[in-house]
This record gives sequence, C-alpha cells and structure tokens, in this order.
Amino acid sequence: MENTQNIPNLKKKLGDEVVVVMVPFQTQSHLDPFLQFACLISSYGLSVHYLSLPSYNHDTKARATMLNPCDLATIHFHDLEMIPTPLDPEIPSEVPKHFHLFWNVTMHLRESITSFLRDISSKSRRIIMIHDCLMCYNVQDIASFDNAESYIFSPVISAFGMYCDHLFPHVGLPIPIEQQLLQKLPSSEGWYCEEIMRIGSFQVQYIGKSSAGDIHNTSKVMEGSNTFIDLLGIGQDKKQWAIGPVLRPIKNEKNGFPCLDWLDKQPPNSVLYVSYDMLTSFSDEQIKELAMGLELSKQKFIWLLKDPDNTDIYLGANLNREFEFHAGFEERLNGVGLLVRDWAPQTEILAHSSIGGFLSACDWTSCVETITMGVPIIAWPTHSDHPKNGFLLTEMLKIGLVITEWDKKRDEMVTASTIDNVVRKLMASEEGDEVRKRAKELGEAVRKSTEKGGASRMELDYFIAHITR
Repeated sequence: MENTQNIPNLKKKLGDEVVVVMVPFQTQSHLDPFLQFACLISSYGLSVHYLSLPSYNHDTKARATMLNPCDLATIHFHDLEMIPTPLDPEIPSEVPKHFHLFWNVTMHLRESITSFLRDISSKSRRIIMIHDCLMCYNVQDIASFDNAESYIFSPVISAFGMYCDHLFPHVGLPIPIEQQLLQKLPSSEGWYCEEIMRIGSFQVQYIGKSSAGDIHNTSKVMEGSNTFIDLLGIGQDKKQWAIGPVLRPIKNEKNGFPCLDWLDKQPPNSVLYVSYDMLTSFSDEQIKELAMGLELSKQKFIWLLKDPDNTDIYLGANLNREFEFHAGFEERLNGVGLLVRDWAPQTEILAHSSIGGFLSACDWTSCVETITMGVPIIAWPTHSDHPKNGFLLTEMLKIGLVITEWDKKRDEMVTASTIDNVVRKLMASEEGDEVRKRAKELGEAVRKSTEKGGASRMELDYFIAHITR
C-alpha cells in the first residue's frame, strides 16, 4: 500500500510534475463516468486533461455546467481530430447504427492522441494515462514514452459481470456463489452479438504489458463482498483498485428541468422511473406492450425517451426513434405519467424522494446510480453484461425484481400483463416495500463508503498515492 499521509499537500508539491490524461470511449455512458473520475482526481490537486471529440466536449461541458459547474474549471479539455469515415453497409441489424458511428470515428483517433502525448510528455515528469478498455488500439503508443504509465478504467461493467462473462471461461476456476444461485445464473450465450465480441477482442490484443493497473467503477460495498474484485487480478502482475461509485455530485437546484418540478408534486416513493436504455433494443411492438403494462398498473411513472448517444456525430442529426403508442395512451396520462423527450439528468431523477423504483435494462452505469441512490430496480436485461448485472442486483443483493425468468430468450415478447404484475409488485405490495428497504440501506452504506475513511475513498487515496509516488 502506498503512503497516503502526504495527499493533502499534493497541490503544493506537484504542480504539473505529474499530469493525468483521460481517454474515454466516445459514447455518453463512458464519457460521463470518465469526466466524474477526472473531477475526483483533480480534487487532489493534480493537473487533468480530458481528450474527446469536439462535439462531445461541447455537450459534456454544457450538461455538466447546468448541473455542477465548479469542478469543470480545473479540467483541461482537448479536442481530438475527427476523420469522417463511411459506414459499413453490412452492419448487423442488432447493432445500433450510432454505435458504429462511434466505432468508426474511434478507430481513427490514434494519431491525434499520440500527438497530444508527444507534446505534453516533454513538459512533465510523469504522464498518467487513464483510458477505456475500448480505446486500447488508439493509446498503444503510450509504451513508447519513457515517462508515461497507463491504467485501464472500466466504468461500465461490474466485477461480477467481468469475471463471469470474460475471465471465468479462461481461468479454469469456479464461480464462487451458492449452488442454488449458480443454477439460476443466466448463461452468456445469446446475449453478446458477434460484432460486439469482435470489437472487444480486437481491443484486448493491444492491452499488452503497458497497462500498469486496472481501476473499477465498483466496490466491495456495492457488490456485497470483495470476492469478484479480488478474482479480477488472478494471473495478472498489476494492481487493481475498486473506487466506485464514480458519480457526479447531486445538486439541489432544478436547473430548468420540468421533469424535476413534476416529481416535486408527487408523494414519496410513488413514481417508477423508466429509462431510455432499453429503447434501442426493443421492437415497436414491445414498446407498445411496455406502455400498456405501465397504464394497466395504475402506478405513477416518468419515462425518459431520449437516448443521449443516438446522434449522428458527423452531421449532428438526431437518430432517435419516433414512438407510436397504443391509442389514447398519451392523452390518458393526465398527471399519472410523464413522457420526457429531451435530455434529463438521470442521477437527479433517481435521487428524488418521489422515485420508488427503476425499470432498467441494467447497464452497469444505471446500476451504479440506482445502488448509490438506494432505489430498487426492475431488471429487464437486453444484451451483453446486462443479465449478470440484473442477477447481481435481484438475486444476490436482493434490491430488485426481474421482469421474467432468467432463461427467457432475449427476443421473446414480454406482455403488458407481465409488466403490469411486476410493476405493481414493486410499487404497491409488502414485498416491494421490503425490497425498497434493502435498497435504501445499501444506498446509505455505499454513499458512506465514499466519505473520508470509507472503503471506496481509501481505495481512491491509495490510487492517487501510487501515481504520485
């Protein structure tokens, strides 16, 4: 363990001697946690540089300024050069078009990143690069700089999901959970499309020996134990830090978001938040069933319809779908439900006292937010690591319900009746109240872990002490 006693004096001691460079993958689910991590590091007095595409730097600063402007003043934003490339006409239908837009652009950022490193390395004693695992190809030249170290930050996957889906098949060790849970554990088969796996495999080959350690957006408090976090380091001669949750601080100001004003008028724990994260995977028919199920449940809800990633980053065009609901649905909402078609702050929504549940596809970013805010989840996994995340929250942490049985096929229609039953069970039953109580208790423990002396805060202190040694 590095000595953390001198951390308060870092600002006076280091100046620009140690410079941190953040290189996220270019989607909002990755950009936002990287920015919040950058703010955490900057709070220790280190110089932090954030590299992203021009349009994303603009949007990120605009959104963050609306919500938490004070931290941004200490971050140095740098625009990477974007080279437009044509889309592959043979894109598999299960891969969202906007993902390929990001991927095409990302594959042409290597030269721009290396040019920035070349400039800054001549001015600093040590360069600390923290990059996304999906940017390994682009940052491979870090190994050519004698005064540089690189670390991988994994903002969008749990330790449990990473071990079960990516390490377990290779290390030859069992999954250390009770036999009863093991029998219910959803298989990875059919949840990862071949194109996504190909992209991931391509990046992994460039990790090499240049990576000095891994940083995880999770913690032993969030996942119930250190078991899977410890397993991530098996067979690797590099350090591991679990510093989660990495989240933007909550502000009390409403900042002009009508949805927060609407929530102010609702009773405590009365509203179900329905996220946008399922929309790119759902058919029009499934979305209609979801709308009918919400209406049948007679429970209050707020439904976010805008995917912040669904934009053509070349032209700025909006790629969001237009939804057709069953006849009269929107007219009958009448204060019971609210449809939000503009961007809205998910963290602030989940932190609101009127929110009593969260219907989510269980991407890890959303799981981190709902765990931290103490909100129970209705798990509706759609792809990749979502089933493992949902399983962790519902079966192991017991802070949620699952929409259907785990052996359900991914493309099987979930009926309005099923949705109605699960929503009412969480929002209007004694079982739901018990789940909500456990979620609130876990949320309190997780938030406490980020305070001085807490487990997550100490992990972050150890990481800062290591990179400034």
